Amino acid sequence: MSHRPSWDVLAVVAAGGSLGAAARYGVGLALPHDAGGFPWATLGVNVLGCLAIGVLARRAPTHRLVWPFVGTGVLGGFTTFSTYAVDAWTLADAGRPLAAGAYVAGTLAAAVAAVWVGLRPHRSHA
Repeated sequence: MSHRPSWDVLAVVAAGGSLGAAARYGVGLALPHDAGGFPWATLGVNVLGCLAIGVLARRAPTHRLVWPFVGTGVLGGFTTFSTYAVDAWTLADAGRPLAAGAYVAGTLAAAVAAVWVGLRPHRSHA
């Protein structure tokens, strides 16, 4: 395996990251919250991103640029661990430590469950 930089991979990661970050920004605009309010938008993008990465991992894309574009780029830009941490701190700082704890634990549980669901093979109900 080569460790030399691959400019086409870097380009698709950057393009995908731009799309994912723009989509997350749009979700934040659609679902705004006040300081100390519950961050539903962040919870939603993180859980949805985890579901999507599970589906992507299950499908095992064969083209070498699909994972860098979608997984690292789009979904990496869409999901946000740093905003999750800041939102938890902001909730606690606003005098809502139980909401902060529920947010931290709930996001983690929902994210892991979403990856698990995404990794499960599709079953026909016929």
